[in-house]
Amino acid sequence: MNIPAIEVHGLRKSYGNKIVLDGVDLSVAAGTVTALLGPNGAGKTTTVHILSTLLRPDGGTAFVNGCDVVRDPDGVRAVIGLTGQFSAVDGLLTGEENLLLMARLRHLGEKRSKTRTAELLEQFDLVEAARKPLATYSGGMKRRLDLAMTLVSTPSVIFLDEPTTGLDPRSRHTMWDIVRGLVAEGTTVLLTTQHLEEADELANRIAVLDGGRIVAEGTPDELKRLVPGGHIRLRFADASSLDAASQALREHGLDESARDDAGLALTVPSNGGVGALRTVLDRLDAANLEVDDLSIHTPDLDDVFFALTGKKDESGRTEANSTDTKGTES
Repeated sequence: MNIPAIEVHGLRKSYGNKIVLDGVDLSVAAGTVTALLGPNGAGKTTTVHILSTLLRPDGGTAFVNGCDVVRDPDGVRAVIGLTGQFSAVDGLLTGEENLLLMARLRHLGEKRSKTRTAELLEQFDLVEAARKPLATYSGGMKRRLDLAMTLVSTPSVIFLDEPTTGLDPRSRHTMWDIVRGLVAEGTTVLLTTQHLEEADELANRIAVLDGGRIVAEGTPDELKRLVPGGHIRLRFADASSLDAASQALREHGLDESARDDAGLALTVPSNGGVGALRTVLDRLDAANLEVDDLSIHTPDLDDVFFALTGKKDESGRTEANSTDTKGTES
């Protein structure tokens, strides 16, 4: 039986009367990426800080590589690395000096510290800048150095708290490639992010956190299937074809959700499957109608995010919290 790299049950945390985490359950398999999504204040960073032993929970249990974060914090710290939202590098030192300092703090010994520093400078493409002051580093270089410092002691579990905040698209993609490489080597990653594309690109599973609770969890594709809104947009060559297509689809029970006379287009609800597309095209073919242009829209993580977070019911809880959306777990 494989023990999860991260196992959380009923995690709770409050500050005065403000409930930040309200019974969070989470399981992260070893060697995978799990992304925590949620709006500001949802509890993402608090979760990471508890799992990395920077905060003590008010209730519930949390284990990292089998070590209890409350009863065995030293055991947790020995196997984890943390890259926070803001750069933790020392601006008065060079990149090489920052890495050497971290290696010594990790008690690697002088010889191993130098070797590990050289390895990380090479891995993160910082060799040419190694002995330059941090003032000359770009934002992307500083974040790469941040992550390199996290990896000095080769942790098996890494917490990345919004690691690409403020980075340009090229630097963001570079960080994604680095994360993929780490996971391919067996590292477990728990990622918090507000970049939905980032979660879609990197995560094996996604947990949506809102109002201190996990309101949905599953693979990116599973979460997208929770949200309605998929459709097929059909554009025709002229108004008569549009009228005929509208009639053909209505007669066969495929009601259009929108008609765009100016654009000569129909929008037909669809689950995004091949069968739904084939049915629509068969109906049009039977009416001897040709489609001038066709596009398919399936819900993305933006749709998931807006559908599941931030809406309040009369009791003040998020509406998503009252919906059982965990049925997609595999």
